[in-house]
Amino acid sequence: MVVAATMASMDDHERKIVVEFCQLLEQSKQLFNGLRDLPQCGQKIWQGYFGKTFDVYTKLWKFQQQHRQVLDTKYGLKRWQIGEIASKIGQLYYHYYLRTSDTNNLNEAYSFYSAIRGRQYYSRVSQEDRSDLMVKKLRYYARFIVVCLLLRRVGAIRELLAELDKQIVDYTSTYEPDDQLEWSLVLEEIKTFVKADSIVNVIHADQSSVILSHRLTPLTTPPVEKSTMMNLSLQEIILIGNASEQVKFSEMTIDMFRMMQTLEREKNRDEINHVSDPPSRASFEKSYSITSNKTLAYPMMANHDVNSSRRENPHKYILYKPTITQIMMFLATGFKELPANGVLLMYVSADGCFQTSKHVNDLGYDCGGIMASSKREMELTNKKGVHVKEIHCLYPGDLYPFTRKPLFVIIDSDNSFAFQYIPRYFGHPFVVLMSPQELPDKLHEQLQHNGSLFTLFLHSPLTAFCLICNILTVKMHLWERANSYVDRFITEASRLFTSKVKPDVSYIQFFGDDFLRLLLLRYVFCHVVLRHHRAFNGEQYLPRCQPPLPLASFLDEISLKKYVRELAKHLDVLSHFENFE
Repeated sequence: MVVAATMASMDDHERKIVVEFCQLLEQSKQLFNGLRDLPQCGQKIWQGYFGKTFDVYTKLWKFQQQHRQVLDTKYGLKRWQIGEIASKIGQLYYHYYLRTSDTNNLNEAYSFYSAIRGRQYYSRVSQEDRSDLMVKKLRYYARFIVVCLLLRRVGAIRELLAELDKQIVDYTSTYEPDDQLEWSLVLEEIKTFVKADSIVNVIHADQSSVILSHRLTPLTTPPVEKSTMMNLSLQEIILIGNASEQVKFSEMTIDMFRMMQTLEREKNRDEINHVSDPPSRASFEKSYSITSNKTLAYPMMANHDVNSSRRENPHKYILYKPTITQIMMFLATGFKELPANGVLLMYVSADGCFQTSKHVNDLGYDCGGIMASSKREMELTNKKGVHVKEIHCLYPGDLYPFTRKPLFVIIDSDNSFAFQYIPRYFGHPFVVLMSPQELPDKLHEQLQHNGSLFTLFLHSPLTAFCLICNILTVKMHLWERANSYVDRFITEASRLFTSKVKPDVSYIQFFGDDFLRLLLLRYVFCHVVLRHHRAFNGEQYLPRCQPPLPLASFLDEISLKKYVRELAKHLDVLSHFENFE
């Protein structure tokens, strides 16, 4: 705040600049704080508010650049204040990514966060002797690391972790704050998350780690000869995470983190460091294909072809430990916003909620389900002595109303098989992929915190294959050759899908979408691999799907087993498998 004495020493021009800057700064803060009150679901309600917020930050950023000398000498603008503006712009881009699934905005967030660090906007915060400014700095580091995780910038993550560790030590030793333990836990969470993310390490010849991306690319898109029935496209996604023992960071479990990337296309990974230019509302309008004559702020965005026929990433809702009310609300919203020929995908990674009665009268509600949140009210009875079901459980019957439109469900849980009896009352395409309900003891111990094996197969099939064969480090040349066998398997499985699966089954209707086709084919790879692995001897160790795939003529196809055998031979792990003949 500018004191009256300082204002009095200014001429009219300088006073006007300072007053306008203060007004813009206050307006930007009010709009930014208002983002918290926006509805979390519904794609169009909040769009105008985001645009207005970016317009104000554009003006604020330009204004502080154009009048830096006056603001420095008369207002006393500090570098950490510039950093705070840039940090909020980075947050805006990140939250816009969460609402649109447009990974361009991740790059924009990285650009601003990287410039804050490169220009050392927060370097003198410790000299201010204000604990709240140190907390802002720590929060900036935590947010920057999340963006780097999603962009697979492993080198930057290592550097940021070391810096964050040092900053936490400085903060706690100087101020002895009440949240000292909380920040230590945050740091440990990040380190554990990063370790879980690299559960199988691919290395170059010089022993350095290879940075792998698992987003969809033209090279990983399975080929298919499309038919007229393949006219559906994935448009809405709901990702739910409630696995109690799983590592997480920033309200995102490792399973959720993996599926987020699996359901996105790879974008240009070039470095962008043009933070001297302001953000532009036009860049946000591009996400909605809204025509704009404005020049975009960043070369990467400016080169984006708005007339491109390539479909954008499906829209995602990301829910960590949601209540059952939130799940139903987001399902209803996704259902409502589904366009013609659109598909809604629901992915759930959560602990099982098991049936308590011995008799099954209703397959929709008597077989249990999955825990929607961490709250439990099991074994309740009302005043009349009637058993009351777990109200925080998501039951298969809860999904019945949403089968009125094409629905694709992935359940990763120790009670996943409860969802295999959902009927197709309305005749629309409907598929459920269910994880194995059990894992061999050794793998269960290894994966209890590091993510689900089933999700890992859907995210990176070769990583999952190596893990179950106890391969934790792979040289790059072996990895590339091994990937070629996985690619051949996927290509052959795609051919079999179109020839072996009846055309009136939901799978064929979903098969025209790149993401859904990839998930289905990776499911087949998972099933075939586990079926022939010695440690997975039993139906409870195998995944299931509904409607069932023709096992005899499809999943046991000799050509598919051949590629798995060649892959195992290449990695020298044939001893882990049986029944390949």
